[in-house]
Amino acid sequence: MNVITPLFGGTSDSLHMRIHRARERVISPIRAFASRSQLTEQQWRILTVLEEQGPMDATRLSEQCGLLLPSQTRIIQTLLEKGLVSRSRDLRDRRRQTLAVTDKGQAIVHEHAEDLAVLSARIEARLGRKRLSVLMELLEELERI
Repeated sequence: MNVITPLFGGTSDSLHMRIHRARERVISPIRAFASRSQLTEQQWRILTVLEEQGPMDATRLSEQCGLLLPSQTRIIQTLLEKGLVSRSRDLRDRRRQTLAVTDKGQAIVHEHAEDLAVLSARIEARLGRKRLSVLMELLEELERI
């Protein structure tokens, strides 16, 4: 009896394989320009989330970046050593720490803004604005499952 479902089987048509391949198509160019700045994809993710959303605590950051806290802790340490993020005590809860992108980290994110705009435009041109909007809505819904 075959217990593999169409959504999660090992075939190329399964949901997880399609998502994985699509992710690689989107992430590959991002990984390349992150690498030009001597950053990993995960480091880039942290910098861009902090740049876009502002300072936040480690738990919220891990949720926004899709990283496990133990892995993120090591990544943050590297970013601190590079001077790309800062860490300070939360003013409301002294037990918590707030992470923020530094000016140096912001400069790296801004340096690649045009690369991101080109990548976004290429994806939007291929899918169309309406289909891209639907895709984003579906991905958001999938995240909530």
